[in-house]
Amino acid sequence: MPETLSTALVLTALPLEYDAVRAHVEDRRERVHRDGTRVEVGRLPGTAWQIAIAELGVGAGRAAALTTQLITWLRPEAVLFVGVAGGLKDDVEIGDVVVGTQVYEIHGGKQTPEGFLVRPKALPGSHAWEQAARSAVRDMPEVRCHFAPIATGDVVVADAGSAVVRFLREQYNDAAAIEMEGYGAALAAHVNGRVDSLVVRGISDHADAGKHLADASGAQRLAAGQAAAVTMALLQKHGPRGGSADSEQGPRRRGNGGTSYGGDHIDFRGGTFHGSVVGKRTDHR
Repeated sequence: MPETLSTALVLTALPLEYDAVRAHVEDRRERVHRDGTRVEVGRLPGTAWQIAIAELGVGAGRAAALTTQLITWLRPEAVLFVGVAGGLKDDVEIGDVVVGTQVYEIHGGKQTPEGFLVRPKALPGSHAWEQAARSAVRDMPEVRCHFAPIATGDVVVADAGSAVVRFLREQYNDAAAIEMEGYGAALAAHVNGRVDSLVVRGISDHADAGKHLADASGAQRLAAGQAAAVTMALLQKHGPRGGSADSEQGPRRRGNGGTSYGGDHIDFRGGTFHGSVVGKRTDHR
């Protein structure tokens, strides 16, 4: 496979989500981490992206641990968690896509005699990647896309009158979708320090008693396909750091020394800079 500029790590939880992403990636080959985690690495036609796809299984804790492992191993530029979710808003329909402007972890708090006091945890999606998504979906009339917060919780919601849904409406009332892994992956990217992240979810049900009927009708496959399509359009729009075809970023300069820039970061590794800098230095290699 030809050398590419950078790797985008696309994560999924379920086999049908993985298959929806895999259908867009060419020249795939499997790689195996020394601890057994497997990815397929290929290319997205028409781009400079190398795409690494992984199916992690269900749950935020698992997603956080395995995403950390994969970031350390593959050194991706971006982490995208792609899959299905339950819709929490009346105007978010089955087959729609929600791009997470931020991701909530909904279980943090303190239980007191007066009740449960919420201690919110939220991580923003990458601004640059969100902007690229907004641009990409303008050319996708077949997709209804919402840009809104996404809630992550280790619970499958199949009852619109449940305590979990009431809690979400009271404490996270701007969340448009509920899923189980996004915050874990976003946290791993955030802790790494230089990896952009975004959660892209297709709506497969309304987080109510009709979930099993929606699943049986093929709604999960539809939702996964829509989320994968938006993700691929996003990757077509947002090139690796150093500039995509439609940006005003300068050329990528690496190799024998220089600076690469673009996205949400400026990378001075291997280069010489004359002047003052206000910021944070990290030593990731």
